Amino acid sequence: MSGLPEASSFAGRVDGLFFAMLVLSAVVMLAVFVTMTVFAVRFRRGRNVDRSGESHRDLGIELTWTLIPFALFVGIFAWSIHLWIDMRTPPADAETIYVVGKQWMWEFQHPGGQREINTLHVATGHPVRLVMTSQDVIHDLSVPAFRVKQDILPGRYTDLWFTATRPGTYDLFCAEYCGTDHSRMGGSVVVETPAAHARWLAAHASGSLAERGRTLFTRYGCAGCHDAGSSVHAPRLEGLYGSTVPLADGRQVTADERYLHDSIVLPAEEVAAGYAPIMPSYKDRIDEADILALIAYLKIRGTERESPHAPR
Repeated sequence: MSGLPEASSFAGRVDGLFFAMLVLSAVVMLAVFVTMTVFAVRFRRGRNVDRSGESHRDLGIELTWTLIPFALFVGIFAWSIHLWIDMRTPPADAETIYVVGKQWMWEFQHPGGQREINTLHVATGHPVRLVMTSQDVIHDLSVPAFRVKQDILPGRYTDLWFTATRPGTYDLFCAEYCGTDHSRMGGSVVVETPAAHARWLAAHASGSLAERGRTLFTRYGCAGCHDAGSSVHAPRLEGLYGSTVPLADGRQVTADERYLHDSIVLPAEEVAAGYAPIMPSYKDRIDEADILALIAYLKIRGTERESPHAPR
């Protein structure tokens, strides 16, 4: 990682763990090769040494070469799992930006409606959570200067988060072979000061992602079944996001982004208890960018309180 800038809150911690593992591995390798060399020289052919093979046991030495390496490697494991947990747990105030990977480009959608292709603008000092999916094959979003990378899978949501710490422009890559033009599937992350980023957001505002989702909700006929005034016996959406949903098969799931996505493209997989599996699948009818907009709308609507006059 020599020469690579440390541009996120994780970079220094990842580098510290990497170099600790490198040093520990080098020390173990050196100890093994030095011992091997000493014994090879001492017991080489023609040397007048005792080769009787008499056994000498020293409990202290045996405990030392067993327990010290064990403690070191357990320490490395604890260090790495603590870092991994931190990297998988975004803070509650992280800004959510939606990402769609496709052959061969990156599409980023900000909550305020700003859309970018192969370029992502973020602010320093503010945590950012990327909620990502693929429109076709497996991709992998990697920002080496931030020391973060994550596979992106079709039909699923994965996420990663980071806090950028240094203004500048940093390379973004696809780190998973995804087809003919894989090597060209790159981009950049532009890190700005909070004031400059606020100006960029204002200059590129075009209606929020949730507002676009509201339009799509009506265009695709979702309102005909899920609005409060509908005569169709379908699940109501008010208060849905973040709640626990009992299913017809007895299971319970959390209504998160993954559940909302699957309810749109695979509605028969997780049918809510008390409802018939009558919703059609929108798989291949709505692209992933529009699904993300619908989910942004459903998240906002899902936190609204249901009207007391809404039919059950």
